[in-house]
Amino acid sequence: MPTNLIEPKFFTCRQSAELATKIVNEYGIKLGTVNVAQYSDGEFQPALEESVRGRRIFIIGSTFPNADNLMELLMIIDAAKRASARHITAVIPYFGWARQDRKDKPRVPITAKLVAKMLESAGATRIITMDFHADQIQGFFERPVDHLFASTIFMPYIKNLNLPNLMIASPDMGGSKRAYAYSKHLKCDVVICYKQRLKANVVSHMELIGDVTGKDIILVDDMVDTAGTLVKAAELMIEKGATSVRAITTHGILSGNAIERIENSKLTELIISDTIPLKRASSKIKVVTCAPLFADVMKSVQTNSSISSKFIM
Repeated sequence: MPTNLIEPKFFTCRQSAELATKIVNEYGIKLGTVNVAQYSDGEFQPALEESVRGRRIFIIGSTFPNADNLMELLMIIDAAKRASARHITAVIPYFGWARQDRKDKPRVPITAKLVAKMLESAGATRIITMDFHADQIQGFFERPVDHLFASTIFMPYIKNLNLPNLMIASPDMGGSKRAYAYSKHLKCDVVICYKQRLKANVVSHMELIGDVTGKDIILVDDMVDTAGTLVKAAELMIEKGATSVRAITTHGILSGNAIERIENSKLTELIISDTIPLKRASSKIKVVTCAPLFADVMKSVQTNSSISSKFIM
């Protein structure tokens, strides 16, 4: 049998076990077994419980904090490399630490670059991820990176809403490119929020660039952390005459009391993917799975097929 047709093996880190199960069910294969020994001081040791010699393997694990999640992914990659796996693809639905993609003040690290180097040093030969916080993070890698867009899974949901006066919005200037891409595909207008921060996760001032009167707004962003920006943007738009405000964000970090903020906000609903496990259910939060998209791309990687058809924008 040609080497590239040998069936791949799939493994998961503990933090992404639920999503990994969905992905392998879509792919039509079973998850490999990883046993994790836990020491009383918090140290742990993952072990692959089946042979990976000469195989292509996919290791699924989002790297949201705490740092143990990143460490576990690195350790499983290293274990696979030392067990003579032929290709090791790190499937990272949410690439954590990506907000640290540049030096925005003196004497700070560029942690996204550091994480990229760590993954390559551990033995990853390919990266599959979705919606980097900054597109240029792809350039931090010397290995192939398949950077997927969540618009592929969100666009059908938006169209099914059949909103009569749809308008796409960006909650900040940095997300304007993403907002314009959505609006171009949906053939609708765009409005932009301009915000200023006192410090990380704290918005001090926000203004609206554009007219939202009578519009059904969909805010699009790559992640929602404390939800402060989305909630403030929704309030501002309702004050300015918007009929309804929804938000679509790829990665639902939802730290602290973010879910409570959303439930008490002017947002009609928040739509997220399942790159990060949802801490608890909420009537205002809708989860759209990214498992079919990742499974399709992983099949294409295994068969050396093009994945360009998987991109909407």
